[in-house]
Amino acid sequence: MSNAFEDVANAFQPVPTPGPGRTPGKIGMTILLILWTGLGVLPFVFAVPGLKLATGSVGVPGTLTVVSCEELGRGRYDCKGSFAPDGGGDAIPVDASPDSTAGDVRRAQLTPEGDRAVRTGTSGVLAALTMPFLGVGVLGFLPYVFLYVLKVRRGRRAAVVLGCVLTLVSLAGLVVGMVAAYS
Repeated sequence: MSNAFEDVANAFQPVPTPGPGRTPGKIGMTILLILWTGLGVLPFVFAVPGLKLATGSVGVPGTLTVVSCEELGRGRYDCKGSFAPDGGGDAIPVDASPDSTAGDVRRAQLTPEGDRAVRTGTSGVLAALTMPFLGVGVLGFLPYVFLYVLKVRRGRRAAVVLGCVLTLVSLAGLVVGMVAAYS
């Protein structure tokens, strides 16, 4: 029993800091910072088509009726729907959002390809903003890391405060976006 207690107590003891030469170096750190920046920017890039659809700047407006949702296992669903354009015409079979329920009727925008319909309005825009809020969270502490890597001491505290604020904004945006997507 005493060995188990010692193991737990030793887990909270300070460990030696890495010595010189144990960091990635200038080239490695530059590559890591570029990758981190790319990881934070990509959600903004990938969100643009969804935001264009949700705001109605591209596609055809109409009404989506979810016809069926087939369970694929592990909490995943494949939903099919029928899209009726506002301008009239025949209903178009489309893919619906996997968070739909059979029988749902909602305002939607048909993609230019005509294969799926995306929710519009406030809830559609909030759902489409989920990915950019994720990007904000990823980029939140990047200014502090830049200051640390460049060995700049002035401004680190402000960078930490900024990182905390951006992380909280990101978390709030993610929660609101997910609630909007599933409501």
